Amino acid sequence: MAASRQPQVGELLAGARRAFREEFGAEPELAVSAPGRVNLIGEHTDYNQGLVLPMALELVTVLVGSPRADGLVSLLTTSEDADEPRRLQFPLPTAQRSLEPGTPRWANYVKGVIQHYPAAPLPGFSAVVVSSVPLGGGLSSSAALEVATYTFLQQLCPDSGAVAARAQVCQRAEHSFAGVPCGIMDQLIALLAQKDCALLIDCRSLETSLVPLSDPKLAVLITNSNVRHTLGSSEYPLRRRQCEEVARALGKESLREVQLEELEAGRELVSKEGFRRARHVVGEIQRTAQAAAALSQGDYRAFGRLMVESHHSLRDDYEVSCPELDQLVEAALSAPGVYGSRMTGGGFGGCTVTLLEASTASQAMQHIQAADGAKVLHL
Repeated sequence: MAASRQPQVGELLAGARRAFREEFGAEPELAVSAPGRVNLIGEHTDYNQGLVLPMALELVTVLVGSPRADGLVSLLTTSEDADEPRRLQFPLPTAQRSLEPGTPRWANYVKGVIQHYPAAPLPGFSAVVVSSVPLGGGLSSSAALEVATYTFLQQLCPDSGAVAARAQVCQRAEHSFAGVPCGIMDQLIALLAQKDCALLIDCRSLETSLVPLSDPKLAVLITNSNVRHTLGSSEYPLRRRQCEEVARALGKESLREVQLEELEAGRELVSKEGFRRARHVVGEIQRTAQAAAALSQGDYRAFGRLMVESHHSLRDDYEVSCPELDQLVEAALSAPGVYGSRMTGGGFGGCTVTLLEASTASQAMQHIQAADGAKVLHL
């Protein structure tokens, strides 16, 4: 099985410029990009003010465009997986008339960032979106589009906010326009990513620290289950509510403040399901801190063990895995040279992430036999 080749940023940019010329009859004046991400460990902890450890991908969203003087926004996406229509036009928001989410769904991420953008006055603009980040794959195509949009708006009308404030605008856009009560991880990694590093993010303080990930003997394998998730569905918001209910029952602001011993002691105060959800989150925060330390020390076996523990917890306690993801993880763990593997992203489909020896990557890919191929990222 061959690895699927992904277009580089230069190729995406060329495609975006070509699409812009065909659609608008001129060269675009501005171009920006933002990366997708894979979360190595720390799943469903960000909205519980916990720790996460994502890394940026070579998969990116490119946005090219030009300002226009008529107060309109004209958008085109070239993504075949985006819902129709793939072209739309709407007026900029005013004090009297806000933008509203609607169809197509892909444009809601752009609309949300425009609506919440803090600087003024914004001019109208024409733009084309091209992306190699798979939609619904758990690699944060939404945050890549939000951050690319924000970065584009900065070129039109500069803002003065700190990076954390920019991430929060993009997060608010996803909450209010996509209906997904996400944490802050995806937006922060899209803004702060650096080459050959993972980023340990404290989602309570918003402090970040780089964790080197440049060992040439190490590889990260991302395998797509081809099951597309829709995080705006009822399950994701339900998990968040359950976590908040447990924290309240224990007298805490969030599950970040809860230790496993406290959770066990308060078991009778919460539902059985709520207890399992909280046990995952509290344990996952602990695992993420341990994993960051292990990675810093080059202890890949310890990191791999923590990845497997994370997957089992997501499968059994948080119940966000699916048979396709479980099968991919099991296949990876039986392949030579694999340190660990787990589902990544919100769940209910999407991708798995596997840490392995670079020299065994091709053999591991053949072993996994992923239906849609696998992508190896050499670090």
